[in-house]
Amino acid sequence: MSTTETPLQVAPLSMEERPKRVLARYRESDVLALVGAFFSAAGLTWLLFTQIAPFNGKVGALAVGWVLFVVIYGLLVSLDEDGQAVRDRVASVVVHSLALLLLTVLVFVIAYVISRGATAMVHWNFFVKDLSTTGPLDPLSLGGIGHAIVGTLIMISLSLAITVPLGLTCAVFLAEFPGPFARTVRTVVEAMTALPSIVAGLFVYTVFILMLHVEKSGFAAALALSVMMFSIIIRAADVVLRLVPGSLTEASLALGADRWRTVWHVTLPTARSGLATAVILGTARGIGETSPVLLTAGYATSYNFNPFSGPMTSLPLAAYTLRSFPQPGLIARGFGSAATLMVIVLVLFIVARWLGGRGPGVLSPRQSARRAEQSLDDAYRIASRSHAAPGAPR
Repeated sequence: MSTTETPLQVAPLSMEERPKRVLARYRESDVLALVGAFFSAAGLTWLLFTQIAPFNGKVGALAVGWVLFVVIYGLLVSLDEDGQAVRDRVASVVVHSLALLLLTVLVFVIAYVISRGATAMVHWNFFVKDLSTTGPLDPLSLGGIGHAIVGTLIMISLSLAITVPLGLTCAVFLAEFPGPFARTVRTVVEAMTALPSIVAGLFVYTVFILMLHVEKSGFAAALALSVMMFSIIIRAADVVLRLVPGSLTEASLALGADRWRTVWHVTLPTARSGLATAVILGTARGIGETSPVLLTAGYATSYNFNPFSGPMTSLPLAAYTLRSFPQPGLIARGFGSAATLMVIVLVLFIVARWLGGRGPGVLSPRQSARRAEQSLDDAYRIASRSHAAPGAPR
């Protein structure tokens, strides 16, 4: 006689009996786990470095404390969550802690440079005067870095005038005309992104100054900076242009537009914000270089508005040179030059984002007014054609 086993029937839970999932981004248990892990890691680190092991050093204590914090936090989360949730929380803590570390380092660098250069930056003459009649022992109320500010703006303007049209044209070629030659060019551009700045300076110094007998000047420095900026602008612009949806270019071509009109009126306006970011990255790379300028522009202590004749000083070169002297006044001027450079870069970033920050299809007020005027003209033309006599040409 065979017997059959009856499977155990489990009644489904009702809506009231089911455990409710907490959808809040931050829960009380998460906060308690973070706080508990922090104090536990701090206590264990203190105990390890002062009582148990002969360890010392602030950096080592911070590294050991961070590892203990992550481990203890994972153990605390595992008391309430499953394995997948524990891995997710631990990864989130690691990412956020590393981001906080980078932000802390950035804030420390900026605050340190500004605090060291504040004694020089509080004087108005620091931004408008030069050092042609200022000695190393003169007070900070005399002299300034106005000549370095002018030199930086002239050099970076010449570099942008060279690299922006050529770099964007090369990026359009790589994105719109793929092929073996385009792949070769892209490989060379990617290799140039890791080119040391001293190599670019030596290249311009050898070719233009030694072989062609061109004197050291702001234009020679701009050429060296252009070598450094080319690869950054081309690589970033190429990536942005390849992200433009293919349906937009296909629609333009289907309406009868040729390839270059499609690039000019569809592809480039769509990628405007990304192209502005590419120019920003190239500008940030070039404006902070010191070694190419040192080899190609020389060093001057007075104003020079002619980039094709005579030495010209930039802010990075001024900061490097002034910081090498032992006098406190020159050291303060060097840190002030670095802080001024950071302010100029920030202003350039804001201007670039304002010029290219509009998204695809978003018109400026002037473009909207022009579009409305054009629509009104079209409406008048259509109305006049509809009221014309039958048989008249339209």
